[in-house]
Amino acid sequence: MTYFKNILLAILLLLVLYSCNSKNYLFDQTKKIEKGSWSYENTLDFTFDIQDTTQIYNIYLALDHTNDYAYQNLYLKVHTLFPNGKKMERPVSFELADKYGQWYGECGSDACRLLVPFQSKTYFNAIGKHTITLEQFMRKDPIGGIEGLSLMVENTGMGR
Repeated sequence: MTYFKNILLAILLLLVLYSCNSKNYLFDQTKKIEKGSWSYENTLDFTFDIQDTTQIYNIYLALDHTNDYAYQNLYLKVHTLFPNGKKMERPVSFELADKYGQWYGECGSDACRLLVPFQSKTYFNAIGKHTITLEQFMRKDPIGGIEGLSLMVENTGMGR
């Protein structure tokens, strides 16, 4: 009987630890790149709804690429559309490998996934739908080796 109590206690402990470590994502969406070839005109739109402007959020970007991706970084043009219609645009460079060519992130035999903090401790001024559009902004079109991108918006549970 003690054996079963220990197993039950271990399972409960794992559930508690898992729930404490899991992210509280308000939004989590993945967009796949067909055939791993990303062209300029293939923009990726992520639309999420913000209902609480008093909270602080973290925004993450996850990049899935093959091990034969030819570059150390990935340049993106990030467009943000706010609920009031205002737009903002900025170029961003994401480092995918170090200067020796070692990939950052979790890599398997064929591909890597890199989770990048895109914007930390941010807040939104307006309630409503926000759209973040990612545009490939490299010198080459199309660019090969990018298989998908994910955008996650985490509610930190902290107010501003």
